[in-house]
Amino acid sequence: MTVPTFLEGALRRALDAPGLEIVAVKAVGGGCIHNAVHVATTGGAAFVKWNASSPPDLFLREADGLEALRAAGSEIVVPKVFLAAPPTVGAPGFIVMEYLPPAEGRGSTIDEALGRGLAAIHRSTADAFGFETDTYCGPTRQDNTRSTSWIEFYRDRRLRFLVDLVSAARGLSASERRSLDRLFDRLADLLPHAPRPSLIHGDLWSGNVMASSRGPALFDPACAYADREMEFGITTLFGGFSDGFFRAYDEAWPLPPGWRERLPFYKLYHLLNHHLIFGGHYGAEALGIARRYA
Repeated sequence: MTVPTFLEGALRRALDAPGLEIVAVKAVGGGCIHNAVHVATTGGAAFVKWNASSPPDLFLREADGLEALRAAGSEIVVPKVFLAAPPTVGAPGFIVMEYLPPAEGRGSTIDEALGRGLAAIHRSTADAFGFETDTYCGPTRQDNTRSTSWIEFYRDRRLRFLVDLVSAARGLSASERRSLDRLFDRLADLLPHAPRPSLIHGDLWSGNVMASSRGPALFDPACAYADREMEFGITTLFGGFSDGFFRAYDEAWPLPPGWRERLPFYKLYHLLNHHLIFGGHYGAEALGIARRYA
């Protein structure tokens, strides 16, 4: 592949190696938004992502999320960030992190370690729902203004915030908006439990999990302190997580009774976000949940 002109200078800064030279660049698949490469250099290997059209602080906020996941302490591998930078004249926004060699395969041991490790991350708590900064789920900004009320945070900072974006970008009819608003008004009844603020990855679909040679690894976080059940809205939306993963999580920290019945309300956020980003059938699925439970 053609090596972007900014890349060598970015790696020299990130790895603090003024004389570094690129030896090889290999595109890495799996994502659908950013450019991603594995780079071999005279100063070692690195993983680099960049995007010329992403929000200016997107990779800075990704670095914040990765650092929070690393600080939580678990057996899950979280790559070290060497440098994250906003776009400048002649260079896009980018992030440089350690390269994690893949494992031979993803077996039951990896899945069980992922379940246990995720439970350990969720045990990292805060005094309020939210995060130190806004974060991004894909290219969509997440309002992380803190709140001590989970219903208020999820309804206003996540669902209504996102519905406003969807309405502006793709349009919502008056009846569609009413269906969603009725669901939001019922949210306290639909989510009657009282969760504590737990650190979540926030975008934990199978494409953001890797079986590395050091164990399960996580990428591309959309972190916040939230109801930990929200994590499973995305893990169950597209599949890819084994029974062993859920069993290991439950053995480490059992989920409250009724969590599976509450999943549709946490899938709703990701369906709305996918509708915003991609369009297609996601909007109809989101409205189906709203009309069923409103």
